[in-house]
Amino acid sequence: MMRGTIAVEEAIIDPSGVAALSQWATLLSPAQNASTTMTAHERRLLDIHDARLKSMDEEGVEYMLLSLTSPGCQGESNPSKAEKMATVANDYLSSEVKKNPSRFGALAALSMHDPVQAAAELRRAVKELGMFGGLLNDFQSFGDDGEGKEYFDTAKYDPFWEAVQELDVPIYFHPRYRIKQDLEPKTQYGDRKHLLGAGVQFHLDLSFHLYAVCSSGIFDRFPKVQIVAGHLGEGIPFNLWRACHWYNHPFKKSTRPSEHDYAYYFKHNVHITTSGNFSTTGLKFCINEIGVDRCLYAIDTPYENVKEGQDWWKTVDLPADQKEAVARTNAIRLFKLPLEEK
Repeated sequence: MMRGTIAVEEAIIDPSGVAALSQWATLLSPAQNASTTMTAHERRLLDIHDARLKSMDEEGVEYMLLSLTSPGCQGESNPSKAEKMATVANDYLSSEVKKNPSRFGALAALSMHDPVQAAAELRRAVKELGMFGGLLNDFQSFGDDGEGKEYFDTAKYDPFWEAVQELDVPIYFHPRYRIKQDLEPKTQYGDRKHLLGAGVQFHLDLSFHLYAVCSSGIFDRFPKVQIVAGHLGEGIPFNLWRACHWYNHPFKKSTRPSEHDYAYYFKHNVHITTSGNFSTTGLKFCINEIGVDRCLYAIDTPYENVKEGQDWWKTVDLPADQKEAVARTNAIRLFKLPLEEK
């Protein structure tokens, strides 16, 4: 087996979930016909063992951690349907990676309507299906019209985080598009749809959730929990000084819900990846801010292509030991992957 990079935020869709993708087609590619866009996009997401693996071989990707594409279960407002979606997706993905376990692993999809049920599904995914953690697409939609948004920084979710700590697996936080109610005319994004998605809206929305989790006290109650944020930490490392400066201010520090500041948790409980953010300057900044052992490689396939990610990685001028750590060693250690470090 070749030795190359390990990419940890790589999306797929299971056949039963294809229909749900159509509602996001015009947001993903506004200028194209929805049916045409989704046909091509579906093919890329459904493919694991053919074009995807071929590009991995050609470009030097040793291993991918696969996960259900956004919004996944977080986009399903009906609890029973979301739970079934997770079960079906996890069973499917587990069966697919078992076809080639030296090249693929998986992160579990989870419905977060019920934290106890989410903990049980994560436990099943890890213990029975051989998955290496879970992935959450920002907030959980709920309510008859899907207008509700539930975030995972409240005490309600302690049973879930307790299970995460017990299982000793990471949870990956991934962005999602705004719900339909947020896209109505005269709303923040309704009149500015060009700001939706990966360029702007994703990191603005998910960074809020990450700040909320870090400041909630979850990591004080469950200090061994590890989470992962893609896209160079959704921009947070570049704002850590200012965020901590004000969070540590005397008039905030005495009443804040967490024991420590954001930088502390980013150095103890958060990892970041390069998914879809191929900036050498940005990566070096993040390494300097939170440490090289907290930084991992990812591509963000199929939204980004393997060749572009690998072409960039070959130009990254880090010291050899740091480049090896980001490219593969950190992922092997964090996710406990069945790969040789050296």
